Amino acid sequence: MGIDLAVTTDAAPWLTPDRYWPALTEATSGLGTPVAALHLGALRHNTADLLTRAAGSPIRVATKSIRVRGVIEAILAVPGYQGLLAYTLAEALWLADTMTDIVVGYPTADSGAILALGRSPELAGRVTLMVDSLDHLDFIDAVLPPGRRETIRLCLELDAGWDAPVLGRLGVHRSPVHTVGQARALAAGIAARPGFSLVGLMGYEAQIAGVGDRPAGRPLGGVAIRWMRRRSSEELAARRAAAVAAVREVANLEFVNGGGTGSLESTRADASVTDIAAGSGFFGGHLFDHYSDFRPAPAAAFALSVVRKPTAATATLLGGGWIASGPPGPDRNPLPVWPEGLAFLPREMAGEVQSPVTGAAAAGLRVGDRVWLRHTKSGEASEHVNEFAVVDDGQVVDLLPTYRGEGKAFL
Repeated sequence: MGIDLAVTTDAAPWLTPDRYWPALTEATSGLGTPVAALHLGALRHNTADLLTRAAGSPIRVATKSIRVRGVIEAILAVPGYQGLLAYTLAEALWLADTMTDIVVGYPTADSGAILALGRSPELAGRVTLMVDSLDHLDFIDAVLPPGRRETIRLCLELDAGWDAPVLGRLGVHRSPVHTVGQARALAAGIAARPGFSLVGLMGYEAQIAGVGDRPAGRPLGGVAIRWMRRRSSEELAARRAAAVAAVREVANLEFVNGGGTGSLESTRADASVTDIAAGSGFFGGHLFDHYSDFRPAPAAAFALSVVRKPTAATATLLGGGWIASGPPGPDRNPLPVWPEGLAFLPREMAGEVQSPVTGAAAAGLRVGDRVWLRHTKSGEASEHVNEFAVVDDGQVVDLLPTYRGEGKAFL
């Protein structure tokens, strides 16, 4: 059937929780738990809002944060969205059956997938591999030498972290290519190798895009984070622009990708960037409740059933340990949102098999009742269900399989 995300509406039912969540319960009442729901109006809102924030910069869809092919296809049908940022080569090859312009966001050591890519002119023209070292080229050559394969498209990853005064290293440990000189040297090394074509450059500023500047209960922490984000953005913009200029001296770059859902505004201000990545903002995980300049709608959520009442003031849900990536902590757990006033027990939190909740609303819960939860940030919910129930006008209008529902588990 498919969904249309180009439609926009002024209605925002998610702003009225005591109507939004019971309506999702009613709409999905015929489906067993765990049930994952995707509110079509909220997804449309998020899709349009990301474009507004990007202010004309094309958005490359980060598939890891979605993992529902029907949703990815619907987003790409909306003007302003261009290309994909996949997370494994095997996933990219699978998506390339029907989609084009796919950049693999992480280097690969998947020999079988490299063979498939190198032996297919069509796939080699649609998929771009990420590299940050000539070792990656050596690995590919060992799997399939240049004379026996198609030319492999490459994207050079620039380290977008910040070596901050006093604070030290900020950002994720990804590429070893940090300086302008290192970027140009790697680009020159790639240009000298037969069988490869350097077509892109990417840098992901995790310390900006992935850190909310309005942490709950920590106003001074928010001040520090906003200072960090501003200074890091300034440093990166200058360094990235210089690196792009240096790399262009030896390679004809088709694209320069940067950013993420949490940094659309600062990344779009960098004139050296040609497209911005975004993924988590479509489903609207609760991590983004703690950003000051935007607030996505809770488009995706999941409901679990109460199966036990250990005490009068506690209810136990079946399942729930759908944990997000990043440093382990309470903010990586799903967030109970309906009924309001629920919280996980600190000594158990969300567990793989059971998740006890307490709070004012727990006393009123009975075996068989449903509790709605929001995931933290990206694709973790899609790894635990076979499908999303698409809800519109108070009813389920479609069932979209996740990667898992299509029999795929890429990572």
